[in-house]
Amino acid sequence: MTTTANPHQTRSLGPFAVLREALARPLTSYYLLVGASALLLTIGLIMVLSASSVYSFEKHDGDSYAIVKRQLVWVAIGIPCAWIASRLPYQAIRQISWVAIVVSIVLLALTAQFGVVVNGNKNWLAVGPVQIQPSEIAKLAIVLWAAHVYAQKERRLGSLHQVMFPVVPVLLGTTVLVIVGRDLGTALVLFAILLAMLWVVGAPARLFSLAMSVIGVVAIWLATTSPERRERLTTFVDPFKDYYVSGWQPAHGLYALSSGGWFGEGIGASRQKWGDLPEAHTDFIFAVLGEELGLVGTLLVVALFLTVAFAAIRVAMQTDDPFVRYMSFGIVAWLLGQMIVNVGMVLALLPVIGIPLPLISYGGSALLPTLVALGLLIGFARREPEASRALAQRRRQRSAGLAAGAGRPTP
Repeated sequence: MTTTANPHQTRSLGPFAVLREALARPLTSYYLLVGASALLLTIGLIMVLSASSVYSFEKHDGDSYAIVKRQLVWVAIGIPCAWIASRLPYQAIRQISWVAIVVSIVLLALTAQFGVVVNGNKNWLAVGPVQIQPSEIAKLAIVLWAAHVYAQKERRLGSLHQVMFPVVPVLLGTTVLVIVGRDLGTALVLFAILLAMLWVVGAPARLFSLAMSVIGVVAIWLATTSPERRERLTTFVDPFKDYYVSGWQPAHGLYALSSGGWFGEGIGASRQKWGDLPEAHTDFIFAVLGEELGLVGTLLVVALFLTVAFAAIRVAMQTDDPFVRYMSFGIVAWLLGQMIVNVGMVLALLPVIGIPLPLISYGGSALLPTLVALGLLIGFARREPEASRALAQRRRQRSAGLAAGAGRPTP
């Protein structure tokens, strides 16, 4: 018996079929990573320009563009670094891992001893006229080194001892150096990276229960050792309870988001950046983004981060190389976890712990490692066997087209 397809059903399934076909293409992950990263970086530059204009005018002798010009310099440095990272052979990347973790630990130790205190945290290191934040570099180094070690141990990860050593002691030691600098926010991100790496290599579930309990106790203890952190911990649920002291920043962040509405006040039209919102161009830039671009703008930024995560996890699931799998998942845990913490902080769902929004917030120390990490992901995506063949075929077609065009007689 022959059945006739319902034309309405066919039309209704059409977009889903097109989406499935698009996602099945070999270069989908590559284009998603490039496109989402470029859009986030562009939005970040626009928002840094807007959010920092008043601060720059006040602090830099009337130059409203001083902060964004610095950010542009870091972008100009970071994009070539990302391009180089995307072209490096896997073996070269893995050989760098030991150097990266050793340099990071040395820089963190120097910061703990000789660091510069900013906003109560001793997490900056002065190198001549430039100040860097070694903990941001350490995030990339930790993911890179842990992925390399676990890839070497791929056949031995059924043993808990092999899972734990040497990765867990080294990562915990690195985190302790960050805690010495009183940077609780970055320490929590490093803990999250550690747990994510343990999960992806198949650590037993009981280990996570123990780790979460220990992290919770340590975080609460560290918060109680500082009056500033204690106030943040006790007032984040209701910032208006202590409005003029610890609640000032989260309360004005909520004011900014609520005044943005659906489509925002327009780029440059934020009122909270005129001195009411501290750290408007760094940790609380998401609040200015919500005020100027509205709910639509904030959802777009979150969707772009989720796009990066989707494409990276897709690469991790399709690869046969354990290093690529662990590295991709570690980068996702780092960037997505930091985004969730920053957004939760601005929405007053989490305490204010000083975490920048990747690619959006001002700061070269955070931007440069992030761009290098995204460059590595893009390189992983373009080296998938099917993606590599598709890119090679396109290059041959382009060369053939140019050759054909050059061979035509001039009329």
